[in-house]
Amino acid sequence: MSETDSVIRHRQQFSALTGKQYFNYGGQGPMADSAIEAMHQAQIKIQQEGPFSKAIGDWIAIEGEQVRAKIAQVVGAAPKTITLTENVTVGCNIPLWGTDWAAGDHILIGDCEHPGVVATVREISRRHGVAIDTCSLSSWLEGVDPLEVIAKALTAKTRLVILSHILWNTGQLLPLSAVVALCHANSPRTKVLIDAAQSVGSLPLDQPGWTLPETGVDYYAFTGHKWCGGPAGLGGLYIRPEVLADTAPTFIGWRGVEVDGKANPTGWKPDGRRFEVATSDYALWVALQESLGVQAAWGSSQARYDRICELSARLWKGLRSLSNVQCLLKKQAPLSGLVAFQMLDKAGKPDLERHSSLVQQLETEKIYLRTLLSPNCIRACVHYLTTEAEVDCLIERLAN
Repeated sequence: MSETDSVIRHRQQFSALTGKQYFNYGGQGPMADSAIEAMHQAQIKIQQEGPFSKAIGDWIAIEGEQVRAKIAQVVGAAPKTITLTENVTVGCNIPLWGTDWAAGDHILIGDCEHPGVVATVREISRRHGVAIDTCSLSSWLEGVDPLEVIAKALTAKTRLVILSHILWNTGQLLPLSAVVALCHANSPRTKVLIDAAQSVGSLPLDQPGWTLPETGVDYYAFTGHKWCGGPAGLGGLYIRPEVLADTAPTFIGWRGVEVDGKANPTGWKPDGRRFEVATSDYALWVALQESLGVQAAWGSSQARYDRICELSARLWKGLRSLSNVQCLLKKQAPLSGLVAFQMLDKAGKPDLERHSSLVQQLETEKIYLRTLLSPNCIRACVHYLTTEAEVDCLIERLAN
């Protein structure tokens, strides 16, 4: 069976993909039917056997260990380094608010970061007198070396650098290990927080050279509902063990504390669980495990990433051949599944006002993309689930 045939057969597990051409995996990936059913059955189990019984309590504890282990395996780390969160933004907020900031400290953030993270940094600045420095990663599009951009922006007061592993608006892949080494060599040592919204589930982070411990990254926040094809409402945060003690919990609840025989809190959990608060939708834990299992059943993380890059290059090359389209990346295809482009007017200039109406029109045709504001463009995402025929159809449709 060819790779394309295996994908077509594999896609039969995803009813959500029927009758549509889906290019929004960077926003939210569709769930496999078996994951939806697993979530449904977990809810029934909780209600029928509990929901607040010892049996269900024991079951929840086991599921918590299992989902942490599954997530840890995906990023090549140990389960004790994983905190279960609701999403990427919550994961970023944990170290941002958990740092003991002092007036005059500096945070360095890229100019391609998500508004949720930018807003958090601004509020920290307002409350604690922390200075915000911005490095122009957008200049990477013009060929500027991102490491040089970051190096020039670092200062002796930079305590934390916040960047994305894959830039959500251009699809560019940050050389993470080199970035971390650069920041850790800064004096004093600067920590690194990575927004991993577009990388977990797409990059082969469990493979040698890619694992989070190998990169040395301090914090790595991600979600299960995008490239992992899991349920919305469940993500994770990796924390390098050496910085765990330096990061204080901000929101606190029973899941994160140790207690004595009289239920008095005696301290934090010794691992990533200390940042978990209280009751969650435990059925999501079951659904994400099933989602990750479905992906692994098709092929390894490396095989999935290789296919993503092949399809991304196919789409990028096809769009580059059109006279009415301009890709943001001009010299090479993105090393990710995100392909950003602009439509051109008759004069060959970006027709920025057209993007929104075009995306809306395509959605009525069951072709799903999205617009971005900065830079003003359209973004198409290809996954290992995408077919070559879908890519070619999108290119043909945009040509018209």
